[in-house]
Amino acid sequence: MRAVVADILSIRSSEDIVRVRQAVRARAVEIGMRLVDQTKVVTAASELARNALQYGGGGAAHIEILNDGRRRALRLVFEDSGPGIADLGRALEDGFTTGTGLGLGLGGAKRLSHEFEISSTPGHGTRVTITRWN
Repeated sequence: MRAVVADILSIRSSEDIVRVRQAVRARAVEIGMRLVDQTKVVTAASELARNALQYGGGGAAHIEILNDGRRRALRLVFEDSGPGIADLGRALEDGFTTGTGLGLGLGGAKRLSHEFEISSTPGHGTRVTITRWN
């Protein structure tokens, strides 16, 4: 499988979340994703970028285009150096939040993706990787 890093975007403000959404949509269009799939991957990206800003104090989004010879995908990696997540299992449960949101961000992003990975170390930050195949 071949992966090409298309964009690396800083997440430091709410305007950066908008830029992440726009860049993900542009790359989804570029690889020929249908509108429904574009909406799913953009929604997941928005939730994860917001989490990186709100809970991680900011971070970065990496947008990669994958090609396995038969199909293409977007792989998105969101990283922050925030406080991390003490209980990943609980954090993925709908309704669980440490803030003021609905607690649907991580679980929702997982449901909107074909592949989902998360790693977090308390005191050292969080890394979430999602992939949506075309």
